[in-house]
Amino acid sequence: MSKLITVHYDNKPIYDIVIEQGFSRLAESFNKLSVTGRKLAIITDSNVGSLYADEVKEELGKTGNEVFVYTFPAGEENKNLDTVQDVYEFLIQNRFDRKDMLVALGGGVVGDLTGFAAASYLRGIDFIQIPTSLLAQVDSSIGGKTGVDFRAYKNMVGAFHMPKLVYMNILALNSLSKRLFNSGFGEIIKHGLIKDIDYYNWLKDNVEAINNLDGTVLEEMVARSCEIKRNVVELDPTEKGDRALLNFGHTLGHAIEKLMDFKLYHGECVVLGMVAALNICKDMNYITEAEYDDAIRMFKDYGFELSVTGITADDVVKVSKNDKKMDAGKIKFILLDRMGNAYIDTSLSDEVLKNALNGVINE
Repeated sequence: MSKLITVHYDNKPIYDIVIEQGFSRLAESFNKLSVTGRKLAIITDSNVGSLYADEVKEELGKTGNEVFVYTFPAGEENKNLDTVQDVYEFLIQNRFDRKDMLVALGGGVVGDLTGFAAASYLRGIDFIQIPTSLLAQVDSSIGGKTGVDFRAYKNMVGAFHMPKLVYMNILALNSLSKRLFNSGFGEIIKHGLIKDIDYYNWLKDNVEAINNLDGTVLEEMVARSCEIKRNVVELDPTEKGDRALLNFGHTLGHAIEKLMDFKLYHGECVVLGMVAALNICKDMNYITEAEYDDAIRMFKDYGFELSVTGITADDVVKVSKNDKKMDAGKIKFILLDRMGNAYIDTSLSDEVLKNALNGVINE
């Protein structure tokens, strides 16, 4: 059973999110863009490319376009300007022009990097997203935020560049390791906590089915998370207001991710950041002890480790000051004033942030 979600900009439809159980309708979905007789470059990594590049190339070949594949080594350490330059060179050597397109096939690293390459090559060419990880399907493939890491700074170089299509194959989730699959729930649980308490409760009620990879339940879950992010993005496409709420757990989470040298997955670090944020919410009496315990239990049900060793709270707070979400020297920190509703707080002191990390960072 397929699902279609349309994303709008200025009340006008700009691209569709298509959710399917397979790649068999990819050509049909792409043909709605009326692009034929052009060149398409599938940009993928060494993990995903070996699984799906041939099948996706075959499907896109049915659209009357010439399809190329460029594969770079998998890993966050390759999400950088050096890899982007390699993509540029591949496109130049194959004479890609402004009417040709890129195809991001992979997880968040591939999607972010390909989107940035598309935004900057020849001052911007079109691209589509084919996200294959849970994290990419419910988060990074939607909304047009692209970027790469610069030296030790995560996503510091980027651009807003909307895709022309997002095509999701739910069956691709079956190829993920348990840990990589579970890491996507950092963003999924976040959606419920900041915007939809009913969805949050649905996630609690469906833990067993989701962990057992029930296709129907996964499709419903991915679609609801996409709808939540779509709604936020439509209100604030360039992150000047409400879209910042999607950064719940990210300010301290990104700092932990960097200090751990990206040995932890993004979703795992976001959960650690959310636990710290929930500590603050509980201390400020915005949520009850029972609500806090309920959230912690849910994180555990989805297989998350809720503490980390080898770094210090002082360092986490210090590194968080380099976050791109800083505003006039102040951290834009996302908190909950109640379960299911988030707000921006710029008044938190370093001491409050350090205390919030008690138990999260085991020094």
